[in-house]
Amino acid sequence: MSAAPVLPDPSRRRVLGALGAAGLAGTVPFVRAGTRRPLGVALVGLGYYSRDLLAPALQMTKHCRLAGIVTGTPAKAEEWQRRHAIPDRNVYDYAGFDRIADNPDIDVVYLVLPNHLHKPFTLRAAAAGKHVWCEKPMAMDAGEARAMIDACRTHRVQLAIGYRMQHEPNTQAVMALATSRPFGPLQRIRAEAGFHGFDGASGDNWRLDPARGGGAMYDMGVYALNAARYTAGTEPIAVTATSSIQRPEIFRGVDETMRFRLEFPDGVTADCATSFGENMNRLRAECAEGWYELSPFQAYEGVRGEASDGRRFDVAIGATPAQQARQMDADALAILEHRPPRVPGEEGWRDMRVLDAIFASARSDGKRVEIAAG
Repeated sequence: MSAAPVLPDPSRRRVLGALGAAGLAGTVPFVRAGTRRPLGVALVGLGYYSRDLLAPALQMTKHCRLAGIVTGTPAKAEEWQRRHAIPDRNVYDYAGFDRIADNPDIDVVYLVLPNHLHKPFTLRAAAAGKHVWCEKPMAMDAGEARAMIDACRTHRVQLAIGYRMQHEPNTQAVMALATSRPFGPLQRIRAEAGFHGFDGASGDNWRLDPARGGGAMYDMGVYALNAARYTAGTEPIAVTATSSIQRPEIFRGVDETMRFRLEFPDGVTADCATSFGENMNRLRAECAEGWYELSPFQAYEGVRGEASDGRRFDVAIGATPAQQARQMDADALAILEHRPPRVPGEEGWRDMRVLDAIFASARSDGKRVEIAAG
């Protein structure tokens, strides 16, 4: 279903004209009568993550709200409109997406699409003057990620990547240890994220399609990669990787399991793994004078861990989808307060640079690939 045309609010047009003259157009949402209203969010793609997690999470947020939807399935649009009271003017199909530029109800678009669509819809959303929240992985490669960053900068909108774990308090406590180093110099990291799945999956599942960004590394592997980076607190300088497939009847042209070793400065290494064939969910750091870990480290709830000195990481923020609500509120506040988001596009780009090197190493049977400084 496409939205009906929306007439611009004359007062909004005057304010945006003044902001444009000052070079600030697109950097802030419209604020009525001196009050700060919650940001209107349009979900782009109405699959499981939007339906079961983001939409309920938006009901829990303080600084944003579900304002619109974008889908290629009219039946989904009708169901969502009934369930969430979304007016016709805030419902778009993919072909008519660009008309969202004229809709003052929508400040942010949240891209919950197959990976190959992240770049084109980020560029379209930025051109429409809407802030962009993009699910992980950010793109298909680092070049796409850079183009997304550049487009959002050109159009003066924010770009945030949906790394919900970086908003989770136990994860944030572990991230802080990369600086404080209470257990002495870091030596080794282990990060593993995966599950056994896709038995009997339909052939059109995009996570099994290489052209659409399928495979374990793009999906679960980004958790392990990002965790290794934030635990080290530095950027990797080289990688070796190997890919394997145990169920070739399911995984054709995409990795079922990827194992990779990241080399960081000062001799620190991270042994990482991701899989669609094995259950794994652990992050551990070993240091000269102790260790700390989270297990599970990337679950929707119940993230917890401990350290060798007896401290525990067990702050609870509530049941699913509390993580998603926390993430979206933080990203909305970043827009409202005119400051960078916690996880900007540059963070996703850094992961994509490493991911490109991981795939290059796996294609060359585990050859060591250096990652250029950037």
